[in-house]
Amino acid sequence: MRIIDILKKAVVMDASDVFIVAGMPPGLRVNGDIVKTDGEKLMPDDTAQLIAEIYQLAGGRAMAAYEASGDDDFSFSISGLSRFRVSAYRQRGSLAAVIRVINLGLPDPKAIGIPDEIVALADARDGMVLVTGPADSGKSTTLACIIDRINSTRSANIITLEDPIEYLHRHKKAIVSQREMAADSESYVTALRATLRQSPDVILLGEMRDFETISVAMTAAETGHFLLSTLHTVGVANTINRIIDAFPANQQRQVAIQLSMVLRAVVSQQLVPTVDGTVIPVFEMMRVTPAVQNMIRENKIAQIGAAVQSGREGGSLTYDGSLYQLAKAGRITAATAVQYASEPQTMRRRLGKE
Repeated sequence: MRIIDILKKAVVMDASDVFIVAGMPPGLRVNGDIVKTDGEKLMPDDTAQLIAEIYQLAGGRAMAAYEASGDDDFSFSISGLSRFRVSAYRQRGSLAAVIRVINLGLPDPKAIGIPDEIVALADARDGMVLVTGPADSGKSTTLACIIDRINSTRSANIITLEDPIEYLHRHKKAIVSQREMAADSESYVTALRATLRQSPDVILLGEMRDFETISVAMTAAETGHFLLSTLHTVGVANTINRIIDAFPANQQRQVAIQLSMVLRAVVSQQLVPTVDGTVIPVFEMMRVTPAVQNMIRENKIAQIGAAVQSGREGGSLTYDGSLYQLAKAGRITAATAVQYASEPQTMRRRLGKE
């Protein structure tokens, strides 16, 4: 069994992930469910061989760092097949990997359910836009659609800092430089500081992982650049709290003031199952209005969530509103809408289930 054959099967079956783990045949995630492929269980020697083949496909990437630390993240493309993002790791003394399948082409936002209001965030000229959600909720795809909108409509210098690079952007109206951590720079902080000297108009920061990265990102947004990034949070209020709480207590007041000035919008997303066995994203979005700025400055974060849910803030989207529209359109079941709703009882009443 060769890794290229497994990857080809994954693409044919429209799998999102491939699992290479000793003790089971190669696994594929198809429409959210893990399906084991035909074949014998992989032994540790088998997984070591398959992962060595992955490193060869990735341009002969060195395995020394992976073998030393037990973890490695990188990406590679196979012409005519697809692009792949790899998270290689060690478990129970054997080598293992999870491989994300990424289409070579950029996605069509309408086809995958991203609302026009979110893609239109590309029209911002400065400040910060955050796309948040749990792991594997489609944040990178949403950001790729926003970057492609900028690339297609504006003469701008776009610099992306990613770990690893997922979607490849060609130069259109804009110049697009894509930097991958480890391969092109030692860290997000180092790369971000250097980016500020490279005449950027738009900066995509793959993830705000710690307060140092957040601090440099906010400074970039404050000095006239348009910065997009992600956080592993769910919900608008949780995102704002996460940023402020990343700083020492004696700095949080100043950070809240700074954040209120640079933040333009927060998008939160998650995937829900559809009636045809696939998944579709649902979104919450808050645009930062003067009222929201005051709430951030005055540490009234809880009121922000309530304002978004009630629809009082202009241009906002809510999870429950997105779920309701999908249920009414027959894309998801009423039970799914209720299960994922922020206010299940209200959703039941709206859908006539009580």
